[in-house]
Amino acid sequence: MLQKKKSKIIVLALLAAAVFFAFSKPAEKYFDIAKSLDIFATLFKEVNTNYVDEVNPKKLIETGIEGMLQQLDPYTDYISEDNREAFSIQTTGQYAGVGALIGVVNNKTVITIPYAGFAANRAGLRVGDEFISVDGKNVKGKSTFQVSAMLKGNPNTEVELELKRYGAKENIKVKLIREKIKISNIVYQGILDAEVAYIKLDEFTPGASKEVIDALKDLKTKGAKSLILDLRDNPGGSLLEAVNIVNAFIPKGLEVVSTKGKVPESNKTYQTLNNPIDTEMPMVVLISGGSASASEIVAGSLQDYDRAILVGQKTFGKGLVQTTKQIAYNAQVKITTAKYYIPSGRCIQAIDYAHRRTDGSVEKFPDSLKREFKTKRGRKVFDGAGLDPDLVIKHDELSSIVIELGNAGYIFEFASKYCGEHPTAPASLVDYKLSDADYKSFTDWVKEQKFKHSSDLEKRTNDLLNSAREEKYADDLKPILTELQNKIGQHRETDLLRFKAELSAILEEQIGFHYKLSVGQVEATLHRDREILEAKKFLKDQLSYKKLLSPN
Repeated sequence: MLQKKKSKIIVLALLAAAVFFAFSKPAEKYFDIAKSLDIFATLFKEVNTNYVDEVNPKKLIETGIEGMLQQLDPYTDYISEDNREAFSIQTTGQYAGVGALIGVVNNKTVITIPYAGFAANRAGLRVGDEFISVDGKNVKGKSTFQVSAMLKGNPNTEVELELKRYGAKENIKVKLIREKIKISNIVYQGILDAEVAYIKLDEFTPGASKEVIDALKDLKTKGAKSLILDLRDNPGGSLLEAVNIVNAFIPKGLEVVSTKGKVPESNKTYQTLNNPIDTEMPMVVLISGGSASASEIVAGSLQDYDRAILVGQKTFGKGLVQTTKQIAYNAQVKITTAKYYIPSGRCIQAIDYAHRRTDGSVEKFPDSLKREFKTKRGRKVFDGAGLDPDLVIKHDELSSIVIELGNAGYIFEFASKYCGEHPTAPASLVDYKLSDADYKSFTDWVKEQKFKHSSDLEKRTNDLLNSAREEKYADDLKPILTELQNKIGQHRETDLLRFKAELSAILEEQIGFHYKLSVGQVEATLHRDREILEAKKFLKDQLSYKKLLSPN
């Protein structure tokens, strides 16, 4: 057993040294590796032998690996044998369980998403249902990781759940059969109005391109003449799925993306291999600061070919490609091996991980280093900062009370309470509005929870008062600052009413999600979603649409 541990330590040390010195000059590299391995091994031996307390060899090594990888980029990651399953679920969207995502809200372990069509959803379990026990074992005090592990198991095995629901007199007891779960990439598809189709894609796990192509074909048969593809807050995933999605909209044989790295096998060019579904349909792609990686490949390629206009906010700017490598003892390492370049030749990577400040922090590429490129029709585009939308839609910042209520779980929990007390969903969530009486129920309930709200202005005023004390100005400034604090306190008491419109909108969205999952969430926001409204306007006005696609 001891020999196995030593072997594992040596293997991991080799990995650490190899990655750390991969960028050294060839003449120096091997000496540096040998020297560093010797230092690492003797250091570990001395610590293990002489440290005053017992050390955990596995934890010590993994901490060292994490420290080493922190010097690279956040996407280069070590996946231990214990974390392989979670990594597999993240990258493939597949696992065996009951089909429910769980989380903690106000110290309660609850269902946050019962995936449509799977065991939990078929059994009638809802968003917000609180776990009491799994197979007779009380879950109080257990982490979400522990509860999730209890829910998962081999396909076709049984698990018994006990849950508590708002509005129900008795706890819900149900037996479910575990099954293989494949999470859908598309969370909503439909015809909005005036022959405008809408597809919301949230993931790029295997099968994403087939889902998009099938949805597109279906919507075209229903009369769709134009399309909104929503990639907002889509963090990306499979590069091949991104290529195949672009292939649905541009001709066969065109370059979608190329990758360039240090080793020859990292240098690849990906072209469209199939006949497209539609190359003429007017198209808008919605993007945001949370659109990254594969989302940026799709949006950027379509922008470079002038096949679609981009609407929303500047994207995240992740132009890095990761490759997963198997290493010893069933562990894996996910390494950034290349950067990707879209058809215009630009790389949209926004953060420069290769040049860190002296404190280890990183910064974005400066504007002086950004270069100009051209789309197929000659429009100006730039690299080094994510994708710029053709039409920028600015969002008002959320008020501090909305952020605090959301972070505290009160918006989610009130939606659970509301839907539990009103178990029948409205006939249509498209026109759903929270009534004045329902909003008063919310404000009364929040006050019952003894919610404490402190605005940014109040925090800054307190900081100013503390600074005045330190600077010996407290006696002169205290009356003014105290009066300001009192006025802010008076406003705080009315914040729930002052921000009623903002809070109502978020509550309606969350209630829609509780009733009908992502479909309900989309339906509840369609009438006020600024990006969708602007996209529809441009798709209906072909002169304005074509003007955006014209050279600057």
